[in-house]
Amino acid sequence: MSTSTTDQAYSTCESITRTEAKNFYYGIRLLPAPKRVALCSLYALARRIDDIGDCDAPVAERSDRLASLRKSLGSIDESTDPVLAAVAETARTFPVPLDAFYELVDGVEMDLAGVRYHDFQDLTIYCRRVAGSIGRLCLAIFGTGNDPRAPRFADQLGIALQQTNILRDIREDLMNGRVYLPAQELDQFGVTLELDERGSLSDPEAHLAGYIEFAAARAEHWYDLGLRLVPELDGRSAACCAAMAGIYHHLLQRIRQHPTSVYDRRMSLPPWEKGRVAIAALTRTVI
Repeated sequence: MSTSTTDQAYSTCESITRTEAKNFYYGIRLLPAPKRVALCSLYALARRIDDIGDCDAPVAERSDRLASLRKSLGSIDESTDPVLAAVAETARTFPVPLDAFYELVDGVEMDLAGVRYHDFQDLTIYCRRVAGSIGRLCLAIFGTGNDPRAPRFADQLGIALQQTNILRDIREDLMNGRVYLPAQELDQFGVTLELDERGSLSDPEAHLAGYIEFAAARAEHWYDLGLRLVPELDGRSAACCAAMAGIYHHLLQRIRQHPTSVYDRRMSLPPWEKGRVAIAALTRTVI
């Protein structure tokens, strides 16, 4: 691609990220420009894959679109699509594991198939595909330190974030016919997922609240594992990683303290608090 075409492709991806990455962009904007636009290109493609899975089109059509995108990844260097072209350019500059996008497609296909999860090990496979893959993609842009376990840390951090998403979105997912909470654990806690007459999660005996506290404590452990990545990164990359993870980590802590807060709404942090987390991450890792 010419320089102007490359710049335009990256600009498209950055616009997508700025608009759609409600949490991640607080961290991404802390990166120096070359890394920022590179990471935006990866986010834009990941977002496209995710949007295909979540759109209102019939399942067969969504499956066809995922298959077409999977095929496009095989010839990404020849693509004129701005997002794919930007990713191809990024992969020429950074060691991007393009196979991670295939893993993400695999995870979204599990959603389309309506896969339910028997135990946490089953759920971990899904989380690794849809979120651990993103962690490994980010690591290609961040760069790594001397610890050879850095890719594992990135994978674990992605899994921690996905567990937070799952707990935040229990109600929304149920309304869309999706249940990610492992059946074995729901049975153990005596939980039946259903909505009451107001459209909120029904929990008359607080069994679901007890389960959410348990699951949030487990997710906290995954943050402990994944955040070992931060000291391995250079200052700005560490700040970006810490800000992105920090926003979700704060959200998890809110859910753990107040499990019923997810019963009738999609919990989120206010913009001022996200900004505060980003500033704190920058201060701790750079200044």
